[in-house]
This record gives sequence, structure tokens and C-alpha cells, in this order.
Amino acid sequence: MAMAASPGPAGVGGAGAMPGSGPSSFGFDSGLEIKTRSVEQTLLPLVSQITTLINHKDNTKKSDKTLQAIQRVGQAVNLAVGRFVKVGEAIANENWDLKEEITIACIEAKQAGETIAALTDVSTLHHPESGGQITIFTDKTGVIKAARLLLSSVTKVLLLADRVVIKQIITSRNKVLATMERLEKVNSFQEFVQIFSQFGNEMVEFAHLTGDRQNDLKDEKKKAKMAAARAVLEKCTMMLLTASKTCLRHPNCESAHKNKEGVFDRMKVALDKVIEIVTDCKPNGETDVAAVSIFTGIKEFKMNIEALRENLYFQSKENLSATLEAVLERTEDFTDSAYTSHEHRERILDLSAHVRAELQQLASVWMQAQSKRTKSIAEELELSILKISHGLNELKKELHSTATQLAADLLKYHADHVVLKALKLTGVDGNLEGLAEYACKFSEQREQLVETCRLLRHVSGTEPLEITCVHAEETFQVTGQQIISAAETLTLHPSSKIAKENLDVFCEAWESQISDMSTLLREINDVFEGRRGEKYGYLSLPKPMKNNANLKSLKPEKSDSEEKAKIAKLGLKLGLLTSDANCEIEKWENQENEIVRYGRNMSRTAYSLYLFTRGEGPLKTSQDLINQLEVFAEEGLKVASSAQAFSKQLKDDDKLMLLLEINKLIPLCHQLQTITKTPVQNQGLVKVDKCITKTRSMMAILVQLLSLCFKLLKKLQMENNRWVSVTNKDSVDVFRKRKAKEEQAGSMAGQI
Repeated sequence: MAMAASPGPAGVGGAGAMPGSGPSSFGFDSGLEIKTRSVEQTLLPLVSQITTLINHKDNTKKSDKTLQAIQRVGQAVNLAVGRFVKVGEAIANENWDLKEEITIACIEAKQAGETIAALTDVSTLHHPESGGQITIFTDKTGVIKAARLLLSSVTKVLLLADRVVIKQIITSRNKVLATMERLEKVNSFQEFVQIFSQFGNEMVEFAHLTGDRQNDLKDEKKKAKMAAARAVLEKCTMMLLTASKTCLRHPNCESAHKNKEGVFDRMKVALDKVIEIVTDCKPNGETDVAAVSIFTGIKEFKMNIEALRENLYFQSKENLSATLEAVLERTEDFTDSAYTSHEHRERILDLSAHVRAELQQLASVWMQAQSKRTKSIAEELELSILKISHGLNELKKELHSTATQLAADLLKYHADHVVLKALKLTGVDGNLEGLAEYACKFSEQREQLVETCRLLRHVSGTEPLEITCVHAEETFQVTGQQIISAAETLTLHPSSKIAKENLDVFCEAWESQISDMSTLLREINDVFEGRRGEKYGYLSLPKPMKNNANLKSLKPEKSDSEEKAKIAKLGLKLGLLTSDANCEIEKWENQENEIVRYGRNMSRTAYSLYLFTRGEGPLKTSQDLINQLEVFAEEGLKVASSAQAFSKQLKDDDKLMLLLEINKLIPLCHQLQTITKTPVQNQGLVKVDKCITKTRSMMAILVQLLSLCFKLLKKLQMENNRWVSVTNKDSVDVFRKRKAKEEQAGSMAGQI
């Protein structure tokens, strides 16, 4: 894997090119970012191995195998650092304002890598003449210092490289804004075509930069916001094309200008949102004042009342009451909605009153518990906490049922897009009276969808889905208004092909958002019923539209490279877990113990899977991977079986603790076996993703299981030794007493 950045031909990111100065620099700098990430992934597994070196016991037997392993780790670290430094130097040469800082950090990293390599060069330890050589065995402090310096310098380079990427995105955004201003003022169709061509290239650059940034974001909330902003830009680019062409064709049409201005305004807001996310700051020091959703409020309130179990003085009665009232006040979005059924409204009001009453009861018991610390009061407090928690859960169920049922009914009712089709027909017919009638109906439909998205946000259950609900709400609101203005333009100019094409583009965007809402509803139901983990797909990611043949290059793709990057990150974590498992295995004195043997097999298999995610190792095909995963699952079941046999030697408490860990591993083994046998058409990477995720979870449990078994085995051995010691002592006492009696009997016989 070539990590060094090549300068390339002149004009294509060659020396002297500034970031963001043109499409050429974009290509080169993006490559640098990818290479930096690749080398970072190369270094991270070695961090665990450096830790192993530092924790290496001086008094262990220095076998040839151990010495060679230590030396290989040191050399691997040094080589990876060397590649990292080359990339860092290339970034420095392209960014003169940061060159000095990056260069200093690269020199420090290089020195640290060379120091680690020198201290781990233990190949000559068996030779007498090497007695004065300084190695890891004689200077462990030196390795620790070098590792800290390496971590510090690499982190510094990565942070500086991150600043370069942020600067690129800002520069790219500024270019897009400047070209948009020119597009807004253009008066001739020929000039528009030329400028829009440039705009398209700049949007491609911006899409790639922000796409890479989105993939690198760790914060799920920011990732969802970035996805939503990028979706707006992708869809609005097509709208901007047809809306601008309509304005040029009908320059005196007020509705056409209104339609076009709406597109430009929304794109500018989305561009600003991207910059807010990448710079992590809002313009003019503003703060995000989005209202807390009901489900989030209930979650926080429940945490507060449950804290009373540990601390009766955690907060005041007034604060707790105010927190609940703030939550219940937000339920007015449901009870005040014209679209909430009478039955649901009454049920929500009744449950809210019930929760208030339960809080009063809790407060009464709480006050008593502060003055009397008796068992009966403590039990009564626990009962009150459970009752109010149950009441809140019932309220959550009712709110969820209300919002999701309303959304499902709306989606079913509007599935055939009757009103949308009628608007198109009235436009083509030039029917102004029909336009007024159907525009009114469409506005009502839009308000229903906007209101429903607002209610769904309250019950979405996760921040990423909350953001997707807000995005859907805004999209319905803005796109709905733009459809009406586009329909008005077509009605005034019924023979205009460009006006018809413009209305079609906005209608497709509406239909696409309806489809997204259906998926969003399914996601919310999955989260509520516990069928999903904490990570979710982002429904606001761009989807292809029918009329974007002129903008194929602008369509962001959910490419194999993104999936592969995700798999590589999962594999990286898997590689680190194999190092942790190996550390646990090395603690065992009896390396032939069945738990150790099968655990070692799992670790070796996991390591080959990790190599596969990097495109290395013996596994070459998908079938090789499937075969290895089946072996991994079988070895996992063997570990579980061996651990169960061991648990029979333990006392009840220890046995229960071990069985809990075993019961985590067995279902995962069966699930992995099921996944490997389930055919997935055209989604090979998705299947690999699932398998690696499952394997990583199993390895995490294996590490815990090995550690627990080792501790319990030591404890068992100590107890057995103590029993043998006591038994031996008792035997000696019995022998002495018997001998004394015999001597006494002999003495008496002599006297007789």
C-alpha cells in the first residue's frame, strides 16, 4: 500500500498549488486525506502492540520466538511512522501556513519511531558481546517516553491535517456561493449554461469533500445534520437548474421568480449549515435552542427520579415537579393538534393527570424518607418510583401510537398523489380556478405532513432520527410552497415545456420525501420496539431523481468505497481486540487448557478476518471469508462449552457470574452461523459488514470471558491449596496424638 503522496504533474496538485484553488487541488488534497486516514489505521493496531511491549514482564523467559516478535513490532511501528511522516510532509509542502508546525511534529514522530525500533532490536541479546546494548529489557522507560512522544506528534499532525480539510471545505463553499451569486444575476440563456457548468464542477468538489467529512464524523448527531444538509444541496441543484431556466424563459412571471428565489435561499442555508458542522460554531455566537423532544424529556426525568434511590437530596421537590411539567406541557403538541383523534387526546390527558398524581405521592414518601430511614419507607419509595416510571412508559406508548398511526394513515391516504397529479393537470390546462382549488387542498395536505413530522420527532427516540424528522418537516414546508408557485407558473404559461419540466422536478422531490417518510416511520417503530441498535442509516441521504440526466456527475453515490471504508474501520477494532485476547491468553500458565486453546483459535481466526478487511492475508474471496466465519462460530461454541464445564467446579455466586458471560457468547455464535448461511443478493459488502460487526462483539465477550475464567481459576486454586494445607495440618495433629497415646500405653505397661 503506497502511502507517500506523489507530487503529480503540473497543474494537478503539483508543488505550489494552494488548497481549494481549483478542481486540481481538490483531487490531490482529497488523496492526501485518504492516505492520512489509511496510515492512521495502520498505526492504531500497533498502539496495542506497543502497550504489550511496555507491559512485557522482564522476568519472563526470553525465547527466540518472543525476541523475534518484539523486534517485528518495533520494526512495524517504525515503518508505519515512516509512511505517516511522508504523508505529513506532503501536506506541509502544500500548506505553507502550517508547514513549520507539521514539519516539527513529523520530525518528533520519526525520532520516536526510530527510538522504538532501536530499543526493540533484541536480536543480539544471545551474543555475549552485546552485553552493553540498551534494549526494552534494560530501558523500559525509554520505550514509554518514545511511545508518548509518538502519540503526541501523530495526534498533532492529524489535527493540523484536519484544519487543512476544514479550510478546503470553507474555500469550496465560498466558490459555490460566488458562482451562485452570478447565476442569480444572469440574464442570457447562453451565459447561464456556461456559469452553470462551472457551478456543477464546484458542487461535485463540495460533495466529495463533505462526503468524506461525513464519513469521518464520530458524533452521530453531527453526521445526521451533515447528511440532511447534503441532501438539500443535491436535490436543490436540479431544482436550481429548472427554476432558473423557467425564469429566463418567462422573465416577467412573478411566481417563477418566487420559485427560483426559494431554491437559492434554501441552498444558502444548507451551505451555512455545513460550515457550522465542520467548524463546530454558529455565526454571531448563536446557540442551538431546539426544543427537547418529549421522549428525551421523559428519559431525563426518569433518570432524576431513579437517582433518588442513591441520594435522597439529589434535587428539590420543586425542580422535579418543574421538570415533569415541562415534559407534560410538550404533550400539548398532541392534544392541541386538529389531527389527533378524540380517543387519543382523552387518553393522553388522563395519563398526564395520572403521572402528576403519582409524582405527588412520590414527593410525600420522599419527604418521609428524608426524616425516617426505615426499611418500610425505603420499600414505599421504591414502589412510588416504579409506579411513576410505569405511568411514564404508558404515556410514551400512547404518544408513540398517536404519532405513528397518524403518519401511517396519511401515507396510505396520499400514496397515489391524487392532489399532486390534479395540480399538474390544471397547470397544463391553464385552469386558474382549478389551480386555486387544488392549491388549497395541497396546502392542507402539506400542513398535515408538517404537523405529523413534528409529532414524530417527539417519539423518534434517538437524536439522529429527531434530526431526520426536522429535515422532513422543513422539506415538506418549503417544497410544498415551491410546488404551488411552480404550478402557478405553468398555469399562466400552459404551453411552456420548461415550466412543465420545472413542476415535474419539484413533484418528484415531494414524492421522494414521502417515500423517505415511510422509511422514517419504519425506523421509529423499530427503535421503539427495540429491534434496532444505536446506529442508524440516515434517511436524508441523497436519492437519485428521474430528471437528473443532465447532472449525473452531481449525484453522490453510496459507493462500494464508502462501504469498504466502514468495513475497514470495523476490522481495525477487531484487530485491536485480537491483541487484547492474546494478552489475556498469555497470562495462563497451562497453555493447553481447553478454554485457552479454543480462545487462541478464535483469536487467530479473528486476526485473519482483520487482515481480510485490509485486503491482506490468506483469505482472498468471499467464500474464504464465509468458511472462516463458520470456523470462528464453531470455536466460539467450543469456548462456551469448555467454560460451562469449568463452571461446575465453582461456588454458586462465581458460577452464576461466569454463566452470565457464557450466555452472551452462545447466541452471538448462532446468529453468526445464521448470517453466513443466509444468501444476500447484490449486497455482499452489507453481509461482510454484519459478519465483522458480529465477530467484533464476540471477540469483546471472549476477552471478558478469558479474564474472568483466569481470575476464577486462580481463586479456585488458592482455596484448594488452603484446604490441602488445613488437611495436612489435621493429619499431623492426629498422628502426634496417636503417637503420644502409644507412648503413654507403653509407659504404663512397663510399670506393670
